Amino acid sequence: MAVEATTNTRHFVRTIQDHVGKVHVISTKQFKVVSQSVKKTDANDAETMALFLSKGMLPEVRLKDERYAEIESLAGTRHKLVQLKSALKNKIHNILSAQGIVTKKECFSSDKALEKVLEYKVNPVAHIELEVIIDEIKGLNAGIAKIDAELTDRGKDLDGHEGITSVKGIGDKSGTILLSVIGNINDFEDEKKLAAYFGIVPRVSNSNETNHQGRITKQGSKLGRTTLVQCTLVAIRYSAYLKAFYDKLKAKKGSGKAIIATAKKLLGIIYQTLKNKWVFEDFGNFVLRST
Repeated sequence: MAVEATTNTRHFVRTIQDHVGKVHVISTKQFKVVSQSVKKTDANDAETMALFLSKGMLPEVRLKDERYAEIESLAGTRHKLVQLKSALKNKIHNILSAQGIVTKKECFSSDKALEKVLEYKVNPVAHIELEVIIDEIKGLNAGIAKIDAELTDRGKDLDGHEGITSVKGIGDKSGTILLSVIGNINDFEDEKKLAAYFGIVPRVSNSNETNHQGRITKQGSKLGRTTLVQCTLVAIRYSAYLKAFYDKLKAKKGSGKAIIATAKKLLGIIYQTLKNKWVFEDFGNFVLRST
């Protein structure tokens, strides 16, 4: 049986998997015959999918182990809360600027700093706005802290957690997020396939003898890609190898392209670490712990 990948696909597969030989989960984004059909009806989509299923030509997507999927969902919620918090902090900055008060956005990180904002002399309407926004940010801080504790606790039970967190730059929380995005490392044939899954490989256009590489695809996990880049910025401080690689590319292509290329390099190290069950004793010098 073939089924489209949607938000309730996991529940559907769990319900029917004991009654069919195999369930194929299909990415309609990759299956243009359905996504771009001029006759977009459920009956026509089902008939088309059945035809291509019989020929073994449907683009399948992974259905990760439920533990990884749950943690990835939790991390995704955290990411959205952080984004909302940033938007509200920007709003505070804008309100104060409109009142002629110059501040820095990073000054609104702690509850104490937020309380100080209410001491500024602003008009009554602006004060009400600030009160409401600050209360929301405090609530978001509490929610994010609760999720962080859960991620740290659940991450320790995932395969490869000790190995991935032995890579300097990857902490308990970021390691858990990366593991939840990756799932089973054996699902990926090599480093290139993992990089493609994270969307940090360039678009390639070939025409006759012309070969053009464009920007990265960004077709993979945005959460994983963001976390990976954040870890890379820290990792280059601990690894002379990664720092030299980054500095060389930065001089040629600028910091933006250099950090993405270095993130891809770090992801390759993560791949080998998980695949070979490595644990680093000294990541800076690539020394493995004795077993």
